[in-house]
Amino acid sequence: MMAHLWELTIHEAAALLRRREISSVELTRAHLERIEEVDGVLRAFITLTPDLALKQAEAADRRFATGENLSPLTGIPLAIKDVICTEGVRTTCGSRILENFVPPYDATVMRRLNEAGMVMLGKTNMDEFAMGSSTENSAFFPTRNPWDIERVPGGSSGGSAVAVAAGEALGSYGSDTGGSIRQPGALCNVTALKPSYGRVSRFGLVAFASSLDQIGPFARDAHDTALLFQAIAGHDPLDSTSMDVPVPDYSAALTGDLKGLRVGIPEEYWIEGTEPGVVKSVRAAIETLRELGAEVGEVSLPHTRYGVAAYYIIAPAEASANLARYDGIKYGFSIREGVDDLIDAYKKTRQHGFGPEVKRRIMIGTYALSSGYYDAYYLRAEKMRTLIRQDFERAFERFDVLVSPVSPTVAFKIGEKVDNPYQMYLSDVFTIPANLAGICGLSMPGPFSEGLPVGVQLLGPAFKEEVLLRVADAYQRATDYHKRRPPLNVKSIA
Repeated sequence: MMAHLWELTIHEAAALLRRREISSVELTRAHLERIEEVDGVLRAFITLTPDLALKQAEAADRRFATGENLSPLTGIPLAIKDVICTEGVRTTCGSRILENFVPPYDATVMRRLNEAGMVMLGKTNMDEFAMGSSTENSAFFPTRNPWDIERVPGGSSGGSAVAVAAGEALGSYGSDTGGSIRQPGALCNVTALKPSYGRVSRFGLVAFASSLDQIGPFARDAHDTALLFQAIAGHDPLDSTSMDVPVPDYSAALTGDLKGLRVGIPEEYWIEGTEPGVVKSVRAAIETLRELGAEVGEVSLPHTRYGVAAYYIIAPAEASANLARYDGIKYGFSIREGVDDLIDAYKKTRQHGFGPEVKRRIMIGTYALSSGYYDAYYLRAEKMRTLIRQDFERAFERFDVLVSPVSPTVAFKIGEKVDNPYQMYLSDVFTIPANLAGICGLSMPGPFSEGLPVGVQLLGPAFKEEVLLRVADAYQRATDYHKRRPPLNVKSIA
């Protein structure tokens, strides 16, 4: 057994729980103690739910006593990004405008996780309304990278990535609109999966950009990722964009065999500005896949270069529509005093309730959708989106999976890019096209660069997540990068 319970993987912990060698209460207490030890510095959580967690752990232990209604996640302590609605538990989206919002219902993914018997430790920090690549845009506080606390963990799901990387949870969930699962996964050295659009229900996911958002898991390895993903995948009649497509057994896909697998290397994903250490790491990972039996070849995705431009029209346009509901009337932050009339109340509530990045994107989106500019911007961006999707479709006729960097850089210093939106937006240059095309993507830990994690991105056709998990699992059987843990000396950083 590991020296600490919080160092276990999910599948290791699940085996111990089933054999009754540990209890869920013990496992949960170990994680709550770990959170108390390190989270004062890392700030992965916005809201902690220790009483609820212990209550759920006790219920899980009763399940193990009877041996009935067990799942691979029964009794497993997890963390949930604070953009997913949790009945009776505050859900802020990292924003002042929802600072005291308590949802009256559970998101579908939460209902499924609760039925599986998981334990919720709390809600994790994030860029406000999932708009950001560093978790510095949280209205409450930035989250720090456990590999170097002077650096960002990535975003917008930075808190969820840090919780797993630092041993504060055995697994977690986040959301990915343009890279918000894969990029923090890469910067924090955890395995992170963005499912295909429509594979996981968005019911109860607070919307940023409805045609791009997807919920997905963070874990220590591909095996755990498969277990976390299995629990939430599948059709949901409450979400009209949820696809009624059969859900395979993802764990069964983890064969360790890559012989004959066709791996494509997109030439457009090696752009100027990518750090040499990142290029070296990803090239080394590709060579390892070749040694494991994969057939490697070059491929072109010619419209990739327009991905960032198209995304930053489409996503803000959808955000401007989705965030129009936050007006201070029915729920959330509201300024009622010292206002002249209803319109003035709207303006002041939104002025003080939203942070600068959210305001920036609302303004971009409103402009792009306005009369006289809709055809020039939004319509052209949607046409480019179609071309990007067609590029992927042609590529997947020749290859089973595509491999690229996740981020052009390793984790950057806190504050380094916060005043340069353009540089911040380019952090997602390699992840955005997958969201525009609706395909699946995964970040797996690769060779380090100057002591910091580098993520290797796997891209697959829509609803072929099992292929990505198979590749990641085979790679992790042959390497140990995913087993490396940050050297957190909390006594020296407290």
